[in-house]
Amino acid sequence: MQLNAKLISLLPLQTGNGKNGTWKKQDIIVETDGQYPKKVCVSIWGDKIDEKKLVPGNRLKIDFDVESREYNGRWYTDVKAWKVELDGAAPADGNNTYQDIPLDTPHPSDDLPF
Repeated sequence: MQLNAKLISLLPLQTGNGKNGTWKKQDIIVETDGQYPKKVCVSIWGDKIDEKKLVPGNRLKIDFDVESREYNGRWYTDVKAWKVELDGAAPADGNNTYQDIPLDTPHPSDDLPF
């Protein structure tokens, strides 16, 4: 599955030691676009964590899997990212960037008779 969203915040980096060696996990909070935006907590594990991309305000394209597991009669669901990229789409807040147009270039509407 894929999610395009704006990074809202980073939770504290978690690290530890397991049977396969050391591990690290970064949980992030993103917000979706649309009339009813939703906040989603996404977990990023190990070498998939890229601090350069994980800056609040950045728009991200996140490929992820959803997994649920049972523990003591309760179910827990994780959203685990397996690929995180910067989203090349224009910002949702209307701050579009425009290419510079030289002022001395004639505009096609300059030759209109009115």
